[in-house]
Amino acid sequence: MARHTDPVCKLCRREGEKLFLKGERCFSPKCAIERRNYPPGVHGKGAEWRRSRESDFGKQLRAKQKARRVYGIFERQFRRYFREALKVRGLTGVTMLQMLESRMDNVVYRLGFAGSRAQARQLVNHGHFTVNGRLIDVPSALLKEGDVLEVREGSRKRKYFTELPDFAKGRTTPDWVERDLKAISGTIKRLPERGEIDANLNEQLVVEFYSR
Repeated sequence: MARHTDPVCKLCRREGEKLFLKGERCFSPKCAIERRNYPPGVHGKGAEWRRSRESDFGKQLRAKQKARRVYGIFERQFRRYFREALKVRGLTGVTMLQMLESRMDNVVYRLGFAGSRAQARQLVNHGHFTVNGRLIDVPSALLKEGDVLEVREGSRKRKYFTELPDFAKGRTTPDWVERDLKAISGTIKRLPERGEIDANLNEQLVVEFYSR
């Protein structure tokens, strides 16, 4: 499976805002945005004037790239989500975001069982979670209403999962999922509404980008 191996803090700097790709580090003074709030590269400090003069295409591209980076998805897969969303009745952009939110790695993150989506993806890859009692190790698996995600029995004695309830206790969960910290499980109550998804994402610009 392809994955991003370059420093992810550069991605936040390129977008000019925190994308919260490194968990707790993003809330500390070590965050790259706090230390160097300008785009990476030799011309980074002089790039602000270019941002203010961005074309419509540039704005659409940045919106698409930001959404892709937030969910940790490469271009081919991201485009496939857009094509699938086109087949569903309703607002294409919102449908696409609902698909992204329904990914198994994102659900693990939303339940507070991981500090970042990258960590959640690794936990899923290593086979630590089951869905409806069946082991699923595919981070891109789409969960649906009524699905129950829980830690695999063989993983419960690992140090990470014995300490997980205390860690997750400080993390809030959206209303579209229900969490049981004692059982270290979560249930998908329904698909998320637009207001429950990252407000900094502009799905309309993403739709315009792919509709050119």
